[in-house]
Amino acid sequence: MSARFSDTAVQVEGLTRSFDGRAVVNGLDLTLRAGEFTALLGRSGCGKSTLLRVLAGLDRDITGTVLVPRRRAVAFQAPRLMPWAGLAQCAARVAGQARTGGGRAGVGGGRARARSGAWPKTLSGGEAQRASLARALVREPDLLLLDEPFGALDALTRIKAQQLVAELWQRRGCAVLLVTHDVDEAMLLADRALVMRDGAIAYETPVDLDRPRTVAGPGFAALRSRLLTELGVAEDTAPARAA
Repeated sequence: MSARFSDTAVQVEGLTRSFDGRAVVNGLDLTLRAGEFTALLGRSGCGKSTLLRVLAGLDRDITGTVLVPRRRAVAFQAPRLMPWAGLAQCAARVAGQARTGGGRAGVGGGRARARSGAWPKTLSGGEAQRASLARALVREPDLLLLDEPFGALDALTRIKAQQLVAELWQRRGCAVLLVTHDVDEAMLLADRALVMRDGAIAYETPVDLDRPRTVAGPGFAALRSRLLTELGVAEDTAPARAA
Protein backbone atom coordinates (compact mmCIF):
# COMPACT_ATOMS: atom_id res chain seq x y z
CA MET A 1 0.00 0.00 0.00
CA SER A 2 1.29 3.44 -0.94
CA ALA A 3 2.58 5.58 1.90
CA ARG A 4 0.18 8.38 0.94
CA PHE A 5 -2.68 6.12 2.05
CA SER A 6 -1.18 5.44 5.47
CA ASP A 7 -3.61 7.62 7.46
CA THR A 8 -7.26 6.76 7.93
CA ALA A 9 -9.73 9.41 6.74
CA VAL A 10 -12.98 7.49 7.41
CA GLN A 11 -13.70 4.60 9.75
CA VAL A 12 -17.14 2.96 9.74
CA GLU A 13 -17.98 -0.05 11.89
CA GLY A 14 -21.30 -1.88 12.10
CA LEU A 15 -23.27 0.92 10.43
CA THR A 16 -26.99 0.24 10.11
CA ARG A 17 -29.65 2.56 8.72
CA SER A 18 -33.24 1.33 8.50
CA PHE A 19 -36.37 2.73 6.87
CA ASP A 20 -39.76 1.41 8.02
CA GLY A 21 -38.06 -1.53 9.69
CA ARG A 22 -35.96 -2.49 6.65
CA ALA A 23 -32.18 -2.17 6.90
CA VAL A 24 -30.96 -0.35 3.78
CA VAL A 25 -27.42 -0.22 5.20
CA ASN A 26 -26.85 -3.32 7.28
CA GLY A 27 -23.83 -3.77 9.56
CA LEU A 28 -21.50 -2.07 7.10
CA ASP A 29 -17.76 -1.75 7.75
CA LEU A 30 -15.63 0.63 5.70
CA THR A 31 -12.22 2.28 5.85
CA LEU A 32 -11.20 5.14 3.56
CA ARG A 33 -7.57 6.21 3.59
CA ALA A 34 -6.31 9.78 3.37
CA GLY A 35 -5.56 10.76 -0.22
CA GLU A 36 -7.28 7.70 -1.68
CA PHE A 37 -9.88 7.89 -4.45
CA THR A 38 -12.50 5.20 -3.84
CA ALA A 39 -15.41 4.35 -6.14
CA LEU A 40 -18.57 2.74 -4.76
CA LEU A 41 -20.61 0.68 -7.21
CA GLY A 42 -23.87 -1.14 -6.77
CA ARG A 43 -27.35 -1.67 -8.11
CA SER A 44 -30.05 0.93 -7.47
CA GLY A 45 -31.45 0.61 -3.96
CA CYS A 46 -28.40 -1.14 -2.50
CA GLY A 47 -27.73 1.72 -0.05
CA LYS A 48 -24.93 3.68 -1.80
CA SER A 49 -26.50 7.12 -1.55
CA THR A 50 -27.73 6.42 1.97
CA LEU A 51 -24.16 5.65 3.03
CA LEU A 52 -22.91 8.83 1.39
CA ARG A 53 -25.55 10.92 3.19
CA VAL A 54 -24.50 9.38 6.50
CA LEU A 55 -20.85 10.21 5.84
CA ALA A 56 -21.87 13.75 4.90
CA GLY A 57 -23.70 14.17 8.20
CA LEU A 58 -27.06 14.56 6.43
CA ASP A 59 -28.56 11.42 7.98
CA ARG A 60 -27.93 10.75 11.68
CA ASP A 61 -30.67 8.20 12.42
CA ILE A 62 -28.18 5.34 12.55
CA THR A 63 -26.56 2.74 14.73
CA GLY A 64 -22.87 1.86 14.65
CA THR A 65 -19.68 3.91 14.60
CA VAL A 66 -18.94 6.55 11.96
CA LEU A 67 -15.72 8.59 12.21
CA VAL A 68 -15.22 11.21 9.49
CA PRO A 69 -13.06 14.32 9.06
CA ARG A 70 -14.50 17.58 10.32
CA ARG A 71 -13.80 19.20 6.93
CA ARG A 72 -15.87 17.43 4.31
CA ALA A 73 -17.89 18.46 1.26
CA VAL A 74 -20.49 16.93 -1.05
CA ALA A 75 -21.33 17.32 -4.74
CA PHE A 76 -24.57 15.75 -5.95
CA GLN A 77 -25.85 14.79 -9.40
CA ALA A 78 -27.99 17.94 -9.42
CA PRO A 79 -25.71 20.98 -8.93
CA ARG A 80 -28.17 22.50 -6.39
CA LEU A 81 -26.98 26.04 -6.98
CA MET A 82 -28.89 28.86 -5.32
CA PRO A 83 -30.93 30.57 -8.07
CA TRP A 84 -30.64 34.00 -6.40
CA ALA A 85 -26.83 33.87 -5.97
CA GLY A 86 -24.33 34.69 -8.70
CA LEU A 87 -21.07 32.77 -9.09
CA ALA A 88 -18.66 35.66 -8.57
CA GLN A 89 -17.94 35.02 -4.90
CA CYS A 90 -17.36 31.30 -5.35
CA ALA A 91 -15.18 31.83 -8.44
CA ALA A 92 -13.17 34.50 -6.65
CA ARG A 93 -12.46 32.18 -3.75
CA VAL A 94 -11.38 29.40 -6.11
CA ALA A 95 -9.18 31.78 -8.10
CA GLY A 96 -7.63 32.96 -4.84
CA GLN A 97 -6.45 29.40 -4.21
CA ALA A 98 -4.84 29.12 -7.64
CA ARG A 99 -1.60 30.90 -6.72
CA THR A 100 1.62 29.53 -8.14
CA GLY A 101 3.19 28.98 -4.75
CA GLY A 102 0.18 27.13 -3.33
CA GLY A 103 0.10 24.25 -5.75
CA ARG A 104 -3.66 24.65 -6.22
CA ALA A 105 -5.84 24.83 -9.29
CA GLY A 106 -9.00 26.77 -10.07
CA VAL A 107 -12.10 24.94 -11.31
CA GLY A 108 -12.64 25.41 -15.02
CA GLY A 109 -9.78 27.84 -15.66
CA GLY A 110 -10.39 31.00 -17.68
CA ARG A 111 -13.85 29.89 -18.75
CA ALA A 112 -14.99 29.72 -15.13
CA ARG A 113 -13.59 33.20 -14.43
CA ALA A 114 -15.30 34.59 -17.53
CA ARG A 115 -18.63 33.21 -16.33
CA SER A 116 -18.15 34.22 -12.70
CA GLY A 117 -20.84 36.89 -12.96
CA ALA A 118 -23.42 34.51 -14.43
CA TRP A 119 -26.59 33.37 -12.71
CA PRO A 120 -27.17 29.62 -12.21
CA LYS A 121 -30.16 29.47 -14.58
CA THR A 122 -27.98 30.75 -17.47
CA LEU A 123 -25.35 28.02 -17.12
CA SER A 124 -24.99 24.88 -19.19
CA GLY A 125 -25.05 21.53 -17.41
CA GLY A 126 -21.26 21.30 -17.49
CA GLU A 127 -20.78 24.85 -16.20
CA ALA A 128 -23.28 24.28 -13.38
CA GLN A 129 -21.54 21.09 -12.34
CA ARG A 130 -18.13 22.83 -12.34
CA ALA A 131 -19.65 25.50 -10.13
CA SER A 132 -20.95 22.80 -7.81
CA LEU A 133 -17.50 21.23 -7.62
CA ALA A 134 -15.96 24.65 -6.98
CA ARG A 135 -18.37 25.21 -4.11
CA ALA A 136 -17.28 21.89 -2.60
CA LEU A 137 -13.56 22.37 -3.16
CA VAL A 138 -13.21 25.92 -1.83
CA ARG A 139 -13.72 24.40 1.61
CA GLU A 140 -10.48 22.44 1.09
CA PRO A 141 -12.10 19.27 2.44
CA ASP A 142 -10.23 16.30 3.82
CA LEU A 143 -13.10 14.18 2.48
CA LEU A 144 -14.92 14.86 -0.80
CA LEU A 145 -18.17 12.92 -1.35
CA LEU A 146 -19.45 12.67 -4.93
CA ASP A 147 -22.95 11.28 -5.51
CA GLU A 148 -23.32 10.53 -9.25
CA PRO A 149 -21.98 14.02 -10.06
CA PHE A 150 -21.66 13.34 -13.81
CA GLY A 151 -24.89 11.39 -14.34
CA ALA A 152 -26.89 14.23 -15.93
CA LEU A 153 -24.12 15.39 -18.31
CA ASP A 154 -23.79 14.56 -22.00
CA ALA A 155 -21.01 12.17 -22.98
CA LEU A 156 -18.37 14.75 -23.95
CA THR A 157 -19.06 17.05 -21.01
CA ARG A 158 -18.97 14.03 -18.71
CA ILE A 159 -15.48 13.07 -19.90
CA LYS A 160 -14.21 16.63 -19.34
CA ALA A 161 -15.77 16.76 -15.87
CA GLN A 162 -14.17 13.43 -14.95
CA GLN A 163 -10.78 14.68 -16.10
CA LEU A 164 -11.25 17.85 -14.05
CA VAL A 165 -12.06 15.89 -10.90
CA ALA A 166 -9.06 13.61 -11.43
CA GLU A 167 -6.75 16.62 -11.84
CA LEU A 168 -8.09 18.45 -8.81
CA TRP A 169 -7.91 15.33 -6.63
CA GLN A 170 -4.30 14.68 -7.61
CA ARG A 171 -3.38 18.29 -6.75
CA ARG A 172 -5.30 18.56 -3.49
CA GLY A 173 -4.79 15.05 -2.13
CA CYS A 174 -8.04 14.65 -0.18
CA ALA A 175 -9.87 11.37 0.28
CA VAL A 176 -12.67 10.95 -2.28
CA LEU A 177 -15.68 8.63 -2.27
CA LEU A 178 -17.46 8.51 -5.64
CA VAL A 179 -20.87 6.84 -5.81
CA THR A 180 -21.53 5.75 -9.39
CA HIS A 181 -23.34 3.19 -11.54
CA ASP A 182 -20.68 3.49 -14.25
CA VAL A 183 -18.01 0.79 -14.04
CA ASP A 184 -15.78 2.48 -16.63
CA GLU A 185 -15.97 5.76 -14.71
CA ALA A 186 -14.94 4.00 -11.51
CA MET A 187 -11.95 2.40 -13.19
CA LEU A 188 -10.82 5.58 -14.93
CA LEU A 189 -10.80 7.58 -11.68
CA ALA A 190 -10.39 5.37 -8.63
CA ASP A 191 -7.53 3.76 -6.70
CA ARG A 192 -9.97 1.23 -5.28
CA ALA A 193 -13.41 -0.02 -6.32
CA LEU A 194 -16.05 -1.31 -3.91
CA VAL A 195 -19.24 -3.17 -4.75
CA MET A 196 -22.16 -2.72 -2.35
CA ARG A 197 -24.79 -5.42 -2.08
CA ASP A 198 -27.57 -6.01 0.44
CA GLY A 199 -26.53 -2.99 2.49
CA ALA A 200 -22.88 -3.97 2.96
CA ILE A 201 -19.57 -3.96 1.09
CA ALA A 202 -19.61 -7.29 -0.72
CA TYR A 203 -16.46 -6.95 -2.83
CA GLU A 204 -13.44 -4.68 -3.16
CA THR A 205 -10.43 -4.54 -5.43
CA PRO A 206 -7.52 -2.18 -6.01
CA VAL A 207 -7.52 -0.46 -9.40
CA ASP A 208 -3.87 -0.98 -10.24
CA LEU A 209 -3.89 0.70 -13.65
CA ASP A 210 -1.32 3.22 -14.80
CA ARG A 211 -2.43 6.86 -15.07
CA PRO A 212 -3.54 8.53 -17.26
CA ARG A 213 -6.04 5.78 -18.05
CA THR A 214 -8.07 4.81 -21.10
CA VAL A 215 -10.58 2.03 -21.65
CA ALA A 216 -8.12 0.51 -24.12
CA GLY A 217 -5.28 0.42 -21.58
CA PRO A 218 -3.62 -2.78 -20.29
CA GLY A 219 -5.68 -4.61 -17.68
CA PHE A 220 -8.79 -2.46 -18.14
CA ALA A 221 -10.92 -5.09 -19.85
CA ALA A 222 -10.13 -7.83 -17.33
CA LEU A 223 -10.95 -5.62 -14.33
CA ARG A 224 -14.12 -4.36 -16.01
CA SER A 225 -15.26 -7.94 -16.55
CA ARG A 226 -14.60 -8.83 -12.91
CA LEU A 227 -16.55 -5.85 -11.60
CA LEU A 228 -19.48 -6.49 -13.93
CA THR A 229 -19.61 -10.06 -12.69
CA GLU A 230 -19.74 -8.85 -9.08
CA LEU A 231 -22.56 -6.50 -10.07
CA GLY A 232 -24.47 -9.37 -11.68
CA VAL A 233 -24.29 -7.87 -15.16
CA ALA A 234 -23.48 -9.92 -18.24
CA GLU A 235 -20.58 -8.23 -20.03
CA ASP A 236 -22.20 -8.49 -23.46
CA THR A 237 -25.16 -6.42 -22.18
CA ALA A 238 -23.08 -3.66 -20.56
CA PRO A 239 -22.56 -0.44 -22.56
CA ALA A 240 -19.00 -0.02 -23.78
CA ARG A 241 -17.26 3.35 -23.87
CA ALA A 242 -15.13 4.44 -26.75
CA ALA A 243 -11.38 4.59 -26.15
